[in-house]
Amino acid sequence: MIDIKLLQRDFENVAASLVKKGVDSEVLDNLKSLSEETKVKRQEMEDVTASQNKLSREFGRYKKEKLDIAPLQAEINELKSKKQVLEEEVRALEENLSSIVLGVPNIPDEIVPIGKDEDENVVLETIGEIPSFDFEPKEHWDLDNGWLDFERGVKLAKSRFSAIRGQGARLERALINYMLDFNRSRGFEEWYVPFMANTNTLQGTGQLPKFEDDLFKIEGEDLYLIPTAEVQLTNLYNDEIIPVDELPLMMTSYTPCFRKEAGSAGRDTRGLIRQHQFDKVEMVAITKQEESDEVFEKMVSCASDLLTSLGLAHQKVMLCTGDLGFSATKTIDLEVWLPGQGKYREISSISNTREFQARRAKIRYKDGKKNILAHTLNGSSLAVGRTLLAIMENYQQADGSVKIPKVLEKYM
Repeated sequence: MIDIKLLQRDFENVAASLVKKGVDSEVLDNLKSLSEETKVKRQEMEDVTASQNKLSREFGRYKKEKLDIAPLQAEINELKSKKQVLEEEVRALEENLSSIVLGVPNIPDEIVPIGKDEDENVVLETIGEIPSFDFEPKEHWDLDNGWLDFERGVKLAKSRFSAIRGQGARLERALINYMLDFNRSRGFEEWYVPFMANTNTLQGTGQLPKFEDDLFKIEGEDLYLIPTAEVQLTNLYNDEIIPVDELPLMMTSYTPCFRKEAGSAGRDTRGLIRQHQFDKVEMVAITKQEESDEVFEKMVSCASDLLTSLGLAHQKVMLCTGDLGFSATKTIDLEVWLPGQGKYREISSISNTREFQARRAKIRYKDGKKNILAHTLNGSSLAVGRTLLAIMENYQQADGSVKIPKVLEKYM
């Protein structure tokens, strides 16, 4: 959640930043009028409180000097009643303002390139060599190895679910274990977390209320299937004050992820790119404010080095303002080369949300006597299904078989 005090103090600059992220002018106009009204009404309440306190201090002197306290008492009572009315008005205004602000995205960093959509993202670096083939490489769903069974996945659930068999299933499991071990070697503590989350948890990381349509809700329960382990790992410290010497907290976890993919009709309907259920190994960090940029670079390097260890060519891409996620101030995507498609596709997304999620989830750290909002970061390391298909396409043989990357052999 953006800082309401900053919004009221410096609305024009905040609004200018939010426009870059595609926030509608009507929303901004509503925010401006409501924040100004709240600020004015709060000041009026504080003025009345100050007047009431001043007269209350006079009350003792009046009694001591045997002065007539009736007029003073009447004035105090009038101010008290007025204050109660103003407190209720301020409470209602602040609740309304907070409900609107919960749907407003984070402010992008100044270094983020300005742009409307993914076409204006900026490639920062290309890593690894694109493989060459002495045959026409196929897309992963066309490989004749029997790994992927989309028809049975649909039979079991519906479209955009799949079943993986035999060597493919073993490779999926091998990738999960390898990714967790790799992240642990880089200083991330492994966690195993629930695959369901409640409303408060999802609100803490920004999935609710804005993105409820993309979540699978459990009927009759205050529970949703999680869209990413970021939700759980970040909210492990929901409403906690962390001793500063415990920071940074660096965590990793495997979970399945569940997404309705609302609004993505017609996109990547074939194959494993965009499924309703997929495996992912996630990284999350909670840091001191001054350390989050350094930790961000470590997380980008961890995911990139993981891809390099698998022999997968990829590129680092800085997302522009129009493609930046709801909670992120800056994001670097890693895009892996897919020979079958002949282009790079996203396989990891690493974001710094600064204090945006921490303000929603009340995640703080104590530095001396002062409680400070933490910075939270998250990143895929990696999307397992997309890594599986990347290996299938990059390591495919002419007969449809797939070689196993060296680092995975012991896991198979």
